[in-house]
Amino acid sequence: MPTSGPNSAMPASGKTRASVFEVEIVEDDGDWSRVGNLDSLIDDAARAAFAAAGEGRKTAIVTVALSSDASVAALNERFRGKAKPTNVLSFPAGNGAPGGQLGDIIMALETLEREAAEQGVPFEHHLQHLVVHGVLHLLGYDHETAADAERMEAIEIEVLSKLGVANPYTGALETGTKD
Repeated sequence: MPTSGPNSAMPASGKTRASVFEVEIVEDDGDWSRVGNLDSLIDDAARAAFAAAGEGRKTAIVTVALSSDASVAALNERFRGKAKPTNVLSFPAGNGAPGGQLGDIIMALETLEREAAEQGVPFEHHLQHLVVHGVLHLLGYDHETAADAERMEAIEIEVLSKLGVANPYTGALETGTKD
């Protein structure tokens, strides 16, 4: 019989408190079918990021839209004023979002492929890094200042190491603001 109390994972009431974290994956644009284990790669990364930085949230839903450079470039121009694709965009739902909706993450296939090749890392590792990065943005983290970037990158490195992904910042010349 399980015990309860101060040194136990079970509350004294005998009832467990489960947090609910749901990842919805939508293939919006681009040929993502060639990526094996896509759903589990994304789900594992998103859950690990939420577990590390969710800061006591009990319920959250994240939507990850898998898209193309063309679609992401249009969104990037509309919402950030930058007429070019980027690897990942995050759109937090805000505190008053219904049903625990945390927000949306949109990923650009061609940019992720190009960056992974340029960095000499497996595509799957780069994908998981940017899912973690996107979830952290939804949780309120950013990299607008060097201090904020260091804090965010430290969490990313910790989460990725638990997923078996190497530090993506090794060899980076600097930390700080990014595109």
